[in-house]
Amino acid sequence: MEVVRKPGEGNAIADQYRVKKQPYYKTVANEQNLYEAAYARRMPVMLKGPTGCGKSRFVEHMAYTLGKPLITVACNEDMTASDLVGRYLLDKDGTKWQDGPLTTAARIGAICYLDEVVEARQDTTVVIHPLTDHRRNLPLDKKGELIEAHPDFQLVISYNPGYQSLMKDLKQSTKQRFAALDFDYPEEDLEVEIVATESGCDADTAAKLVQIAHRTRNLKGHGLDEGISTRLLVYAGQMIGEGVEPAAACQMTLVTPLTDDPDMRETLEAAVATFFVS
Repeated sequence: MEVVRKPGEGNAIADQYRVKKQPYYKTVANEQNLYEAAYARRMPVMLKGPTGCGKSRFVEHMAYTLGKPLITVACNEDMTASDLVGRYLLDKDGTKWQDGPLTTAARIGAICYLDEVVEARQDTTVVIHPLTDHRRNLPLDKKGELIEAHPDFQLVISYNPGYQSLMKDLKQSTKQRFAALDFDYPEEDLEVEIVATESGCDADTAAKLVQIAHRTRNLKGHGLDEGISTRLLVYAGQMIGEGVEPAAACQMTLVTPLTDDPDMRETLEAAVATFFVS
């Protein structure tokens, strides 16, 4: 059973995926200009960087800036190709085809953002290949349809290189279909500004939180898989803004989420105590 769209339905679908409110984002280098140049050619883009450094926020910011709909997919190891492209479903009227997020994006001209794509199975990610070269199409084998991507369609993926392993990495055949931008945590002054603005805490508190984060980031590979992210610093600032005692707020947002190891928790708690006395 074919899906027949009514006139104007594509625009209505696109509108529901538009970023309605301008996201707060501070440009660190020239990533915005580089992305805009890539989008002008509808070039697939890969964002590489640690957890919570602003990759997803950057994509939202660019979708808003360019005025394009954004469809985000949080990838996971159970995600199948059908979850991306679509499947036949049964309802009271019979069999109906349901587009997946990748197919929807290709039809309506959205930016499709596959977040942490390395978490998906490799046999799933290969379905994006025809959309990332000169073909710019998506075969729907189960439906017997070949979708030519909308002229505005772009594919963006992200992943954290710190979690790479032989079992969990992108194939070279996938990597070499993308231009890439490196992301990292902002410089100290800028990160203080971001934390203060996003959380609503004062600049002095934000500066202390950033100092705690810098100490933990030096422990990456020495007991911690990742240091404290900018995202967690914002959470801490928000808790403090709600009247929670700073040491308790830091325990909840900066220490407990990062590790279950007693010795490492003690190290993190000592870093917090340096700036916030309980």
